[in-house]
Amino acid sequence: MLISVDTDVVRALADPLRMRIVQLLSAETLCTTHLIAETGARQTNLSNHLRVLREAGLVETEPCGRFTYYRLRPEALDGLSAGLAGLAGAARAGGRPRRAC
Repeated sequence: MLISVDTDVVRALADPLRMRIVQLLSAETLCTTHLIAETGARQTNLSNHLRVLREAGLVETEPCGRFTYYRLRPEALDGLSAGLAGLAGAARAGGRPRRAC
């Protein structure tokens, strides 16, 4: 049985800046200005990373006047966590014979 893990989410989290953004958004909803101040990234670079996180389903936006706030979608991380837990459980199951060459 093949266990499903969303590779788009894994790929999005593999980048150190995107992981930092996710860590920051896990604590609070932030706008681009806050994220620039916290990460030191340039606005265009940050916007590109936020686009990747949105496309992977990890982050959602909330317009507020002239600002856009970003919020982490915990259910996306729940899905990734469940997939990785499934892989770990399958590896622990043991007792399976080796496939013959």
